[in-house]
Amino acid sequence: MDTICGADCSKCTFLEKCRGCAATCGKPFGKPCIAAQYIKTGGKEAYAQFKTQLLDEANALLRANGLPDIAALCEMPGFFLNLAYPLPGGGTARFLDDEAIYLGSMIAVAEPGLCCGVVADPGFLLVCKMGENGSDPELIAFQKR
Repeated sequence: MDTICGADCSKCTFLEKCRGCAATCGKPFGKPCIAAQYIKTGGKEAYAQFKTQLLDEANALLRANGLPDIAALCEMPGFFLNLAYPLPGGGTARFLDDEAIYLGSMIAVAEPGLCCGVVADPGFLLVCKMGENGSDPELIAFQKR
C-alpha cells in the first residue's frame, strides 16, 4: 500500500479498515491524517519538527501531572483512541473523531495494571490514565495548543 509518510503499513492491525492514505489523499479512514496533512503542505522535515515540538509539550504536561515522559508519538486512528471518559454528572464524553488519525503514545505507570495515554493534534493535547484495553479511563488533562 502506498503511503504519503513512508510508513510500512503491511503489519498494521487496522489494515482491513484502511483505504490507504495515498489513494485517499491523506484520509485513510475518512478524515485527515495528521502526518499526511503536514507532509503535503510542508514536507517530511516540517512534520518531524512538528512531532518533536509536540513531544516536548506532551512531556511537559505529563511531568506537570506527575507522570513519566514518553519517548515518541505515533500515528494512530481515532477509533482506537476515542475512549468514553466519565463526567462529574454521571454521563460520559468522547473527544476525538473516530475517522481521523492522531498522534499518540501509551506507557505503563507505577500503579499496577494502569497505563498513561497521550493523544495530540495541532489543536490540543490530551493525557489520560486507563486500565487494560482502555478500561476505566480517567481524563487527567485536556489542553488547547
